[in-house]
Amino acid sequence: MTAMLTLRRAALLAAILAAAAATGEQAPPKEPPTNQTELRLPFSGRWKTAWGGDTKELNHHHDNPAQRCAFDFLGVGPDGKTRRGGGKNNEDYYCWGRPILAPADGTVTEAIDGVRDNSPGSMNGYAAVGNAVIIEHRPGEVSVLAHLRQGSVAVKAGQRVKAGQTVGLCGNSGNSSEPHLHYHLQDSPILQAGKAVRCRFREVAVVTRDGPTETRADYSPVKGDVIEPR
Repeated sequence: MTAMLTLRRAALLAAILAAAAATGEQAPPKEPPTNQTELRLPFSGRWKTAWGGDTKELNHHHDNPAQRCAFDFLGVGPDGKTRRGGGKNNEDYYCWGRPILAPADGTVTEAIDGVRDNSPGSMNGYAAVGNAVIIEHRPGEVSVLAHLRQGSVAVKAGQRVKAGQTVGLCGNSGNSSEPHLHYHLQDSPILQAGKAVRCRFREVAVVTRDGPTETRADYSPVKGDVIEPR
């Protein structure tokens, strides 16, 4: 009996080790698909990419399954900065109150308003996206535009929108410590169920170190890029 138990234990241990080895040999996570919808930047004027890119160093959203390819954008003023004054008030930030635009035609699946804007430096983790608009462009390609200004959402669920249409104003609501636009594409209109879709915009003017802009087609901005629509 003792020999039989020993053999069984050995077989069980071998099975566990084999399973562990198989798990270790699994393929890496699948790369997100890239958008098929033609997208424009969701704003006018000049903005800075605070977060964006394919690594944790470039993009703090990287570990979030839905937001892996997300962007945070800050408005840029004529002085090349993102704010004036001490930055203690939302009005100090150049993007505060700027129109946020639909990046492509689609149907609004959800419009959230009524979340109070934060004071700079504080965040509301209980309503993470804050005031937001979610637009389905086609099955599997859904835009999320978040942290909009309270009372500014200009569309409602079920409404058709056109590319470039104002859907709200830039704000500082939800899990946001300063006025900015959070934007990402995901494959589901249900926020919590979505998986990331890589986003490339049709035409983007990127400000070079020397000052003039350089037009890039099908471009995905990365951290540090100062951009505007072309």
